Amino acid sequence: MAILEEPIKEAITLKNYINGEWVESKSSEVWDVINPATQKVIARVPMSTRDEVEAAVRAAKDAFPDWRRTPPLARARCLFRLKELLEENFERLSRIQTMEHGKTIDESRGETRRGIEMVEVATGIPSLMMGYNLEDIATGIDEYVIYQPLGVFGHIAPFNFPFMVPLWYSPFALATGNTFIVKPSPRDPISQVKLAELVEEAGFPPGVYNVVHGGAEVASVLLEHPDIKGMTFVGTSKIGREIYKKCGETGKRAIVQGAAKNFMVVMPDANVEATIPALMTSFFGNTGQRCLSGANLVIVGKDDSFYQSFLEAFLEAAAKIKVGYGLDESIQMGPMQSADGKQRVSGYIERGLAEGAKLILDGRKPNIIGDYPDTCFLGPSVFEGVTPEMTIAREEIFGPVASVMRAADLDEAIDLVNSSQYGNGNAIFTSSGKNAREFQYRVESGNVGINIGIVAPMAFFPFGGMKDSFFGVLHGQGRDAIRFFTESKVVIQRWL
Repeated sequence: MAILEEPIKEAITLKNYINGEWVESKSSEVWDVINPATQKVIARVPMSTRDEVEAAVRAAKDAFPDWRRTPPLARARCLFRLKELLEENFERLSRIQTMEHGKTIDESRGETRRGIEMVEVATGIPSLMMGYNLEDIATGIDEYVIYQPLGVFGHIAPFNFPFMVPLWYSPFALATGNTFIVKPSPRDPISQVKLAELVEEAGFPPGVYNVVHGGAEVASVLLEHPDIKGMTFVGTSKIGREIYKKCGETGKRAIVQGAAKNFMVVMPDANVEATIPALMTSFFGNTGQRCLSGANLVIVGKDDSFYQSFLEAFLEAAAKIKVGYGLDESIQMGPMQSADGKQRVSGYIERGLAEGAKLILDGRKPNIIGDYPDTCFLGPSVFEGVTPEMTIAREEIFGPVASVMRAADLDEAIDLVNSSQYGNGNAIFTSSGKNAREFQYRVESGNVGINIGIVAPMAFFPFGGMKDSFFGVLHGQGRDAIRFFTESKVVIQRWL
């Protein structure tokens, strides 16, 4: 059976990857990495020491001059080899993600594919890194701009996409000639270790790419270190705001992706048959642990019959979602990544009930397919009668909970969206081009979906974000990433 095809057979002890070597940490603090579906320990990860983080920074700094001088085409060839290795290990990498995070195998395959696409786009660096010029800006004088790498960059990774998110940044940093340090989430760091093994096999020089495990202390050392030129982060807005502040204090560049509260706006002219599946993936895919997950479902119009019929279709589809171990190909939703995550979401459900919302689908005691402990499992939950001032309407729950709201018209729906402190990935479902344009024009959202439930930009477009969902100027992915990881040098020359 496919469910038994687990690439990790017994608990492995993870090491840091520093200067091209796998180094056992001297830290006495070690965390268990637990498969959230089976509750088995699958790895042990060290909380690295300050000295180990500083060793990684030294290695990256020392490797930078030679890597910078490596022609962009040669750097791209390393990325081409990495892409080939990622393709060869595609299924194994995907299954590891399911084991350490809990998402379904199809979701893990999607994450692996997205990560590979980042590497693929970065291989175009000989063209992407080109500057521009103009001759005769004055008599006999020419001017041009060249893009140059800066040095060492770091990334503090989230737990919800342990393989993909660091790849929003590292291929572009490496392609442009910088060196890189990744601090994986200690909750699910295994896929980053496997990625580093492939980076090594692809032939990247020692010190160019490093992995250091740990928690807040490791992150603090990276943020404070004077030899690090910039940091990238994905996580909560509360922590993100502190990271952005710290980067400002230490003169670092920063890309900080924060929390979200995404609205899915359904107009009366929406194609219901196509909209419902898109909403299921949006609200309940990855067990709701996405910064692009749907959170508030806004059904527009004064017609009670449309509201009721759409809500019934939404509920019917949500109630049919199969919950279980994600390596089972028939499962549609896996567990929360941790027991703490389940407890947090359950707390929000209690808060919604206390504030007067009606729980019309209760996922706190799901029917789990297979003989697995319920430690991390939740099913889809749906609230009706949610009002904008309620906690469940305002705060990021980060779990499989949908809050249903009503709006009389599109203007009211847009006002609801824009009243949120967040602006990450909001969408409208409609058959009207006029409504779609009005929504995309007025909505305060870094990523906007038109009949799209998960507004995830491709690797050659920036990953947007507005308001408290993003701190910074340039975004990850695409041309924004190229600009973030390089400095513009302006040369004005005259020959006498």
